[in-house]
Amino acid sequence: MPYISNIFFSVILLSTSLIFFFRVKKIRRNIFLGRPEDRSDNKANRFKQMCLVAIGQGKMVKKPVAGALHIVVYLGFVIINIEVLEIVIDGVFGTHRVFAGLLGPFYNFLIASFEILAFGVLLACVALLLRRLSKRIKRFSGVEMTSWPKKDALIILYAEIVLMSAFLMMNAADLQLQINEYDYYIKAGSYPISSFISPFLDNLSIDSLILIERGCWWFHIIGILAFLNYLPFSKHFHIILAFPNVYYAKLTPKGQLDNMQSVKKEVELMMDPNADPYATPSDSDQHDSSPMPFGAKDVSDLSWKSIMDAYTCTECGRCTDQCPANQTGKLLSPRKIMMDVRDRTEELGKFLDKSDSDSDGKGLINDYITPEELWACTSCNACVEACPVNINPLTVIVDLRRYLVMEQSQAPNELNIMFGNVENNGAPWAFPSADRFKWATEED
Repeated sequence: MPYISNIFFSVILLSTSLIFFFRVKKIRRNIFLGRPEDRSDNKANRFKQMCLVAIGQGKMVKKPVAGALHIVVYLGFVIINIEVLEIVIDGVFGTHRVFAGLLGPFYNFLIASFEILAFGVLLACVALLLRRLSKRIKRFSGVEMTSWPKKDALIILYAEIVLMSAFLMMNAADLQLQINEYDYYIKAGSYPISSFISPFLDNLSIDSLILIERGCWWFHIIGILAFLNYLPFSKHFHIILAFPNVYYAKLTPKGQLDNMQSVKKEVELMMDPNADPYATPSDSDQHDSSPMPFGAKDVSDLSWKSIMDAYTCTECGRCTDQCPANQTGKLLSPRKIMMDVRDRTEELGKFLDKSDSDSDGKGLINDYITPEELWACTSCNACVEACPVNINPLTVIVDLRRYLVMEQSQAPNELNIMFGNVENNGAPWAFPSADRFKWATEED
């Protein structure tokens, strides 16, 4: 019977791991639907940035209450995974608390730490759940926050509460079986939280205690494996992607926009007196010389990093909450921009799985994001500064606006006037260059 249990657990572990692997592989494929971009420079600075922002949660604490609660959940998630490793080994090999013999007295410290963290996660999730359900926090709402995003935010909290409760109940039953010195329930571990629950189980029979301990054990580990496969379909995939996303984030000043390579090459050609505009590109340059669109119409025109940003988005709304355009009632919501990029990428990925064609005839502009949203942006970078995982909605907005202007000739009338003045007068103002300094010579 124990062998059947081990085989059953191994099958569940293998199947759920494979499902997770193939889903992550598909997300990786989707991310690299975007155009190539080199983000391999300044490795030391990138690692430092990742340590401060992703590992150290440096930007979360700008909102102290939410930041403190999130850090408790984050630490619990990271550290309690050591306990999950022990459960997996026990499940595969039929052992019980396998680390107890290997770690000796340190095992007591570990289990005590897990219990305190689990209880902290439980309290933090209850607090976050009550906060989300009872307080009308503006950034939790918006046109993009439909029924699914709201449910997604609650599911994770419910799941954490249930999983941590099962973990503590499992330990409480295990402790009671240790007290009764039953079979292989060796005395191991320290239980500062479960010891308060254990006395309530004192009058139960051995069979009932085993049923509770094994039931909670199975529920806890299967729940974690199910949660693992829920992550890639949820905004909570940021638990994994936050680290590489911060690592590959821009290191240049926020106000510095990237040049389009297609335009840059044309300007360099014009400025080089020795360049031959009729020269045929060499074989090595054939790939680089292929026509590229100005800006981005669809996700395949965006950088792969912008698509990774979209998959990393936590939908916390800090970006939209800080957006001056959104605050004044305009349609722009940086959070919606990133959610639209992710949804469009998912749609295009599913289409590519079923079709040999490269395009389904849709795009980001108009099908997901309206020009009115794009032109409402002031390029102030408030959204970039506010994001706790260094997502950059402005890059997407600028790329889409470049396409509207340079490929579609669609820009607000005010910008068209300015473009005409720059072309004709070399300045944004409607004055010829010869008259530009008349104000300095005119008499009062």
